[in-house]
Amino acid sequence: MAIAGGIIVILAFAAIIKKYETRMVLLAAGFLMCFIGGVMGNAVTTFSKTMVHGSLVPVICTVMGFSFVMKITTCDRHLVESISGVITRSKLILIPLATLLTWWINIAIPSAAGCSAAVGSILIPTLMAAGVHPAMAAAAVLAGTWGSAISPGQAHNIFVADLAQTDLMTVIMAQVPAAIIASIVAVVTLTAIAVLRGEGPDDARREAYHLRLEREEGGKNFKVNPIYALVPLVPLVLLVLGSKQIAVLPLTDVPTAMIVGTVLALVVTRANPQEITRKFFDGMGEAYGGVIGLIVSAAVFTAGMTAMGLTDALIEAMKGSESVAKIAGAFGPFIIAVISGSGDAAALAFNGAITPHAETFGMTIIDLGSLAQMAGSIGRSMSPVAGAALVCAGLAKVSPMELSKRNALPMLLATITFMIVLFLGK
Repeated sequence: MAIAGGIIVILAFAAIIKKYETRMVLLAAGFLMCFIGGVMGNAVTTFSKTMVHGSLVPVICTVMGFSFVMKITTCDRHLVESISGVITRSKLILIPLATLLTWWINIAIPSAAGCSAAVGSILIPTLMAAGVHPAMAAAAVLAGTWGSAISPGQAHNIFVADLAQTDLMTVIMAQVPAAIIASIVAVVTLTAIAVLRGEGPDDARREAYHLRLEREEGGKNFKVNPIYALVPLVPLVLLVLGSKQIAVLPLTDVPTAMIVGTVLALVVTRANPQEITRKFFDGMGEAYGGVIGLIVSAAVFTAGMTAMGLTDALIEAMKGSESVAKIAGAFGPFIIAVISGSGDAAALAFNGAITPHAETFGMTIIDLGSLAQMAGSIGRSMSPVAGAALVCAGLAKVSPMELSKRNALPMLLATITFMIVLFLGK
């Protein structure tokens, strides 16, 4: 049955590449696999539970609501225009800077979806304003959403520290050098892909974007108000300074930051409160129908994979590769994360079953456990069904599969680099 599930998954991805409606394909494949697996009820239950997901729905909807408010108040344009000169002069470093910035912020905001929503709402429009192709702009942000793998707030690091009977920072510091080098490899590769595809900063795309802004938000005689330009940055500043790792401000979640930003925009721009409220909820509605709709569909798809025994079969195959534990530790979680959109299940399964025996393979628990959880996180950053990918794709208004195609090689090379550097000289 797992083989049949694999065939359905391949056909589903092929249909998405052919540009069939992504939600339709994922839902149809998920329901079909649940039906074949004899657990049709699981598909409906997953559908219903994900519709009211306690963390993703508030985060994504409030981010999109805030984004709509920034557009109607023109605060987004003030930000874009204020940095457009710098952007134009920094074409070569724009994409790598966006990815590395997301990567470092993701350490402070460990949720991949939450970070991509908060950072992407600023960086993706900014990159597009510089003439970067929308899919490449979204891919650049998505490529940085595995920085959380070296965060003290990452549950996997705590799990590995417990297995190794050591403190959390010992585990993290063992990963940091390899993770930083891997991130640089990913950034260089993605930048090279952008250059080869002609999707980096481009004057024609930049002009087209600004012409569209002029049509939507006003004419050419646009004067930047520096206070307006700062408003879109407020939620991100609140989230970073209010994170557990920095803790300069009280702990701040994404919905709170977005609502504070919206209220601040209302006060600063003195806009009509009724119109601001209407636009905020219009944005929330669009986010629910678009991004949350994709996340619900992806969850049903994942439930179908589980029903067919495909996820378990992949994990068992990974566990059975003890003779090549390094390869299994890297590419087992990586492959499962790409297919399922989550590196958690694969990393936890591997670390629970194989990592305790690391010494029999000539490795330490810290190294093998770190490799598994890092590979899962990196793999998620190229998955077309990961929450972060769906958020970034929604902000750029492109298919998540377009992001996956661009991030495939950078993430693969990042995983290989991390594995080589981690075990170098050991």
